[in-house]
Amino acid sequence: MAARTGTVLSTVILPHQRWGVAEATWRAADDLGFHAAYTYDHLSWRTFRDGPWFGAVPTLTAAAGVTDRIRLGTLVTNPNFRHPVTLAKDLISLDDVSGGRITLGIGAGTSGFDATALGQEAWSPKERADRFAEFVGLLDRLLTEPDVTASGQYYSAHEARTIPGCVQLPRLPFAIAAAGPRGLDLTARFGQAWVTTGDPLLWDSLDVAGSDAALLAQLARLESACAAIDRDADEVQRVLLTGFTPEKNEILGSLDRFVDFAGRHLAMGFDEIVIHWPIADSEFAADQQTFELIATEALDQLT
Repeated sequence: MAARTGTVLSTVILPHQRWGVAEATWRAADDLGFHAAYTYDHLSWRTFRDGPWFGAVPTLTAAAGVTDRIRLGTLVTNPNFRHPVTLAKDLISLDDVSGGRITLGIGAGTSGFDATALGQEAWSPKERADRFAEFVGLLDRLLTEPDVTASGQYYSAHEARTIPGCVQLPRLPFAIAAAGPRGLDLTARFGQAWVTTGDPLLWDSLDVAGSDAALLAQLARLESACAAIDRDADEVQRVLLTGFTPEKNEILGSLDRFVDFAGRHLAMGFDEIVIHWPIADSEFAADQQTFELIATEALDQLT
């Protein structure tokens, strides 16, 4: 099965190790030829909550200093503990340090640990969606205009300076994680890429065929959202973050198994497949040698 033109393979490196250990992983991701290496932007995450967990922005800054080629980014940032003004300043700095290699993965967030870590009540799904729309719109302005004043229901800026702006023009790319109509509308308006993990409402109830159908339905809704504003949907990179569909991390069990999985999803219309760097004794456990074989040979078998 042939890969789509421009198909790429990327990885996620969780920020759970001290830099003295993690540095070698980021260097290896660069050396293995991955298109991008992302990290989760959380204050803590699920089963890793009671163990080491480091900040995404300092981690990516350090990674930029020890890599040469690979793109870097969050997968994903969310408004639960971020503000557009301070995030914009961090992103402009990251884009500068990395020489224009940063992608911002961004989503609405959930009701998990991040939602209450600052002492606030978890937002309702409607409020999360409202905040996300306002957050993305203001962040877009902050990264494209040198001086922004705005007053919103949730986020405001007063004479916020973001000089000199991004290295990447008109700004660094947004990869927007979305499953519902409002998020997909935001993707059509602001996104250079769209990120999905499948249908989060159906993760535990779908088999492989059901997962494929749910993803195809999401892709169709993305096409419709783009058409509604007369945007060419092919301008939006389609990114699948693996590990959450019914096959979970089993796709890294062998090169053949991964090629079958990737080929099926690339045929649907995805452009970028993202796999988790192996972490022993976790839901992301995988054989390191097999993982590296996938990194270096899988795309050749899909062309």
